Amino acid sequence: MPEMNEEANEERIYTIPLSRAWSSHRRSPYAMRLIKSFIRRHMKVEDIIISGEVNEYLWSKGIKSPPRRIRIKAIRDNDIVTIYLVKGE
Repeated sequence: MPEMNEEANEERIYTIPLSRAWSSHRRSPYAMRLIKSFIRRHMKVEDIIISGEVNEYLWSKGIKSPPRRIRIKAIRDNDIVTIYLVKGE
């Protein structure tokens, strides 16, 4: 009998615009919320795990200067999505 795990794993690459975060005073925390809401909307899940490299990249220039966009890889395993940073392709 084939395992259902193979079909449950889904991998997508997104470029998320973070320009809306620039309307807020504390931009990096708002950008993190934008990433989570984007993933909830596009992958239809509630449980999201953000890797440390995404967090480090987002906060690399401080609270007031996050990047304008971020390119991520979202891997879905059943009802949990893990987000990784896409490194130069």
